[in-house]
This record gives sequence, structure tokens and C-alpha cells, in this order.
Amino acid sequence: MFKIMIVEDDKSSRRFMEIAITSAGYKVILAKDGLEALNLMDTEFIDLIILDIMMPNMNGYEFTETLRKCNINIPILMVTAKHLPEEKCKGFLVGTDDYMVKPINTEEMLLRIKALLRRYKITSERKLKVGNFTLRYDTLSVQYKQESETILPQKEFLLLYKLLSSPDKIFTRLQLMDEIWGMETDSIDTTVNVHINRLRKRFAPYNDFEIVSIRGIGYRGVITAEKV
Repeated sequence: MFKIMIVEDDKSSRRFMEIAITSAGYKVILAKDGLEALNLMDTEFIDLIILDIMMPNMNGYEFTETLRKCNINIPILMVTAKHLPEEKCKGFLVGTDDYMVKPINTEEMLLRIKALLRRYKITSERKLKVGNFTLRYDTLSVQYKQESETILPQKEFLLLYKLLSSPDKIFTRLQLMDEIWGMETDSIDTTVNVHINRLRKRFAPYNDFEIVSIRGIGYRGVITAEKV
């Protein structure tokens, strides 16, 4: 059974989410702020964290940043009344995986939880199945059916793995540059375009997935074949 921690200082909101998540079959751990959550994580194995931003003692941004600096990659879903774009961007910059604005739609929340847990399992296994393809993170390799593995150039593999790990999610060029090339890189965002074009040419003979351009924004991976 997956164990989900709710970090929320408002008692009624905490109870509302607890009932919905428990009813969906998950085990729930409750914390009133970031400090209490950190203490609980010393004794509890947590699969996913649902996190408010505005809390006493340690807010959601500080809590997320603390985890990521310690290389703790538990998926985090920020749930907050804050809805301005810059606040949402700050959440992603400190390391959250997804973001919802209150009031919460419970059905949407549960779907997001399910998607995050699926994505985390992919990441922790460091292997991804897409149609007839298997991508292996540790070896930067791609295998089609039972054929021999092909090792891709590092940046091409990381770009492909990123897009296919979160199918249909739109990534901006800046996000991809930041996560794959790093913020300190001297490369320009056209570098992403060049690597995308190389991937498209490499996998043009196959129809298991495609990389779709979102005009003026970036790219998303689309899986066009079922896993086999």
C-alpha cells in the first residue's frame, strides 16, 4: 500500500484530503508543517507528499528545497491557494513535481497522485517501456523488441527519457535546458531544437512514440503504441 504524507496547517483541509485519499486505498500520514513532516520522515517511509505552501515554522517552498538539496526525490504535489504564475514557477524551481490550486477537486487530485506515483516508479527503476522500446537510464541505451541495444549520446538520451517519462506533459525549452544542460550552460535554446531533430530522424522508421512541437513554447512526448 502506498503511503502518502499530507503536510497542511489548516485542520479542515487536512481532514478533507485525508478522507479522500484514504478512501482511494492509500495509507495517510499527517503533518501540520514542514518541520513536523521532516521529523516524521525519520521514522516513516513515504511514497508521495501533498504539500501546502503557506505554513508556520517551515513553509512548502523551504520544505521542498530542503528535501531536494538532500537528494530526496519523493514526488511532491503542491496544493495551495496561491495561483499567480510566478508562485507556480517558484514551486517548480525549488523542486515540486506538480501543482494544484485550491479549492481542490478530489477526482483530479487522485488522478494526479496516480500519475506521480507511476512516474516515480519509472524513475526509481531507471527503466522505461514505451511500446516496443525499452529505455535504460543507467546505460543510456534504447532497445527495440529483442534487438541489440543502441547507446545514444548522453544529451539525446536524457532528452528522450525526460519527454517519454511524462507523456503529454509540455516542457518549455528553458525547462529542458535547465534540467539536461544545467543553468550554467553556455548553450542556447536552439540546442534543444537540434537534439529534438536528431531524435526524430533516429526514430522516424518507428511509430511507438513521437515528439510534438508546441509552437512558441516547447515540446511534449506522445506515446502512440501500447506497451507490449
